[in-house]
Amino acid sequence: MSDIIHLLPDSVANQIAAGEVIQRPASVLKELVENAIDAGASFIQIVIKDAGRTLIQVSDNGKGMSETDARMAFERHATSKIREASDLFALRTMGFRGEALASIAAVAQVEMRTRRQEDELGVAIEIAGTRVFKQETVQCETGTTFYVKNLFFNVPARRRFLKSDNVEKSHILTEFYRIVLVNPEIEFSFYDGEDELYRLPISNLKMRIDAVFGSSKKKIQQQLLNVETANGLVSIIGFIGKPEFAQKSAQQYFFVNGRYMRHPYFHKAVTLAYNQLIQTSDNPSYFIYFEVDPQSIDINIHPTKTEIKFENEQAVWSILSATVKEALGKFNVAPSIDFDREGAIEMPLNVNLDNVKPPQTNFNPDYNPFNSSYKRPSFDWEKLYGGFEKDAKVSPANVNFDTEITQKNVDTSTVEQLLIESEPEQHKMLLGDEFHSTNFQFKSRFIITSIKSGMLIIDQHRAHVRILFESYLKDIEHHTAHSQQLLFPEEMELNEHDLMHFQTIEEALKSVGFNFLHNEKNWIQINGIPALLNASGIISLLREMIESIQKTGSDTLQNLYEIIALSLAVSTAIKTGKQLSQEEMSDLIDRLFACENSNFTPDGKSIHTTISHSELLSKFG
Repeated sequence: MSDIIHLLPDSVANQIAAGEVIQRPASVLKELVENAIDAGASFIQIVIKDAGRTLIQVSDNGKGMSETDARMAFERHATSKIREASDLFALRTMGFRGEALASIAAVAQVEMRTRRQEDELGVAIEIAGTRVFKQETVQCETGTTFYVKNLFFNVPARRRFLKSDNVEKSHILTEFYRIVLVNPEIEFSFYDGEDELYRLPISNLKMRIDAVFGSSKKKIQQQLLNVETANGLVSIIGFIGKPEFAQKSAQQYFFVNGRYMRHPYFHKAVTLAYNQLIQTSDNPSYFIYFEVDPQSIDINIHPTKTEIKFENEQAVWSILSATVKEALGKFNVAPSIDFDREGAIEMPLNVNLDNVKPPQTNFNPDYNPFNSSYKRPSFDWEKLYGGFEKDAKVSPANVNFDTEITQKNVDTSTVEQLLIESEPEQHKMLLGDEFHSTNFQFKSRFIITSIKSGMLIIDQHRAHVRILFESYLKDIEHHTAHSQQLLFPEEMELNEHDLMHFQTIEEALKSVGFNFLHNEKNWIQINGIPALLNASGIISLLREMIESIQKTGSDTLQNLYEIIALSLAVSTAIKTGKQLSQEEMSDLIDRLFACENSNFTPDGKSIHTTISHSELLSKFG
């Protein structure tokens, strides 16, 4: 019996490789322009016809190639960017695989003209379907020009599956934007047939963004806020859009070390900062540029090189989130709380400890409490109640505590009588500033307290959700949670699909206090749960977590941790309708504003709102 395994011909192997690298005309443009950038070009001209089907021309004034290099450039895995495997972890160039030109030549008719500065003549090569038809010496400008004609001429099935000219042109422009936005030091021109669509001179980042997306009527520079931070881990610069300019089709770009990337996890860090600042249907614009050590990222994941893994992803996420929030707060975009500081003790900035003396007590050594000669000072207590009968203007029976009572139309003595005869929960805020330290619970849902600018209203359930969310998140990350053992363990059966998702979060669940035992096949026995959790709904809670992970498609640990922490927080938080004491309300407020984010719940719902003093007065005409 003859052998059946054999090597594929180069032409077939190149077409297979081209299927990954060259997906549409936009892929050709991306690879050619990135090569021009790596060649040190300061000017790049792009010309397309029929949305790239007929022609894609890319010309640059880079360093060019020798005759030998020009021929080798079309070989698979031939590259000048790397020499050994370790170079993959110190990449500073756009390309490095050595597959682009070989893939393009496998599915198109390609002509290349190139010349180095030191050479008098250049070289021209014509290739179609991996076959070299011509190589000759020619007169040409310094740099390199590629003419890619009749894309997919030898793969008719792939050519038929190309979309309309408008769609393919849209993809080409998308790739063009991703390149020009991160290379403002290079001049670009873009032609669609005979029409010049873009002429982008050398500029800075902000001017380049405005040149690409702005117009004579709309200057995008006025819509952007600067973001900037730097530390030993990452350097972040760029711009974010002001909330009032958010729209459904926003411009959103991430770049790392001069390369465009997609990163849903970092996108979440930016959008979370805009919660309650924009409509849920709108999106903020952002142009954010990361600079990191090349050894801390992995670019070699996908042929398109837009998916990048970070070694310190969670730390970078936190830095990015804080940077965006700082930018919004610096320009007074994010809401702030101005707590009432009236009567508060001012902490001294400079304290001289040289003359500090310990406190001293004075006492009478001759005092004898059992001496019968001691007489209690006399005091006329009836004076305290004087005037109540003659000065009372309001009867407690006629007071409706659901309406506002202001100090200007109820005198002090009357309010004092009301406080004595009313319920403790109705003592709140009747005397304005004199009772500003007392909190008021309204409809067993909202906590109302006084601040300098007016009145602060807090949703007690949402506030507790935020507090517990951050607490559970820390427990997961530091494995510090407390567990309660179940007297009668619960059992849960999962199918193969659900079991796979359960296994991804099992360790995180154990970090917050769960204790599991795997029985035969797909049965899970629950022996322990978090200390604050009610065992009655534990099965449904775990199933909701699994369902949330399936819906969101979360694949990072931080996302999984947040889903678990939010589910537990919502389940264990105090409910609407629960009566709270003064101590409980004060404790809830203190813990809320000690949180990293006290404005919104983890799922973006507002926790509190304020009613200014002027708004309150306007209600009374």
